[in-house]
Amino acid sequence: MTDTTTTTQELLHQRYGNDIPPSIISTPIIDLLLSHRSVRSYSNEPLPEGTLETMIAAAQSAATSSNLQTWSVVAVTDPERKHRLATLAGDQNQIRRAPLFLVWLADLHRIAQAADARQMPHEGLDYLEMWLVGVIDAALAAQNAVVAAESLGLGTVYIGAIRNHPLEVAAELQLPPMVMPVFGMCVGRPNPARPAAIKPRLPQEAVLHREVYRPEQIPPAVERYNATMSAFYAAQQMNVEGDWVDHSARRVAGPHTLSGRDVLREVLHRLGFRLK
Repeated sequence: MTDTTTTTQELLHQRYGNDIPPSIISTPIIDLLLSHRSVRSYSNEPLPEGTLETMIAAAQSAATSSNLQTWSVVAVTDPERKHRLATLAGDQNQIRRAPLFLVWLADLHRIAQAADARQMPHEGLDYLEMWLVGVIDAALAAQNAVVAAESLGLGTVYIGAIRNHPLEVAAELQLPPMVMPVFGMCVGRPNPARPAAIKPRLPQEAVLHREVYRPEQIPPAVERYNATMSAFYAAQQMNVEGDWVDHSARRVAGPHTLSGRDVLREVLHRLGFRLK
């Protein structure tokens, strides 16, 4: 999705507002990464042949802990299944509209199955560490897939709401024990009539700490970001109440703001993860 007419400095301005970090090295890949945006509106054009396989090849080229490859993905194109998944994921219409919907999975089942076939123990899979490895592996793989898709001129958006009803999603996708839906991902050609904007991020000093964590540098950076995001909301004509801190604090106010995900640990047990 990189616009070749957009310079690195212009991309940095869109990403950081007036807090552009100095000495950014420019390459085509860096420009592609800086151009990332969440695309929620898609055209009716089909995906190029080989898109899915190309994205998965890129995903499988990501780092993976100890080469365990504790992730899988379910590719969904059937309109009726996409409709059911959209309903489970907060009734998000972009899932229905996208020609391809991917559900990324933390998958410990495959290793357990392989070890069982050789009558080898695998009790280590019962520990929280291995579930976390699966989630990290899935996230790393998915982000590689996003970059691959965007290099092909496609748009994507992550769907965290796939965790709103993980048991129902698992049933819909016929997931075996020890497999968890981590997030979904819409893939399609962006609708030119509804272009997506690059959303600003926090100034680097809010996330980058040199040598040790420095909490004192965060408040002024956050305040500048509040102003940047308020300007972004206004420019995009988005009706967002308050600034970034208000929005973020409301999102984490309590279990009632987690869209049903406050019971995730119990759900994970029911999906076969022991989490010792």
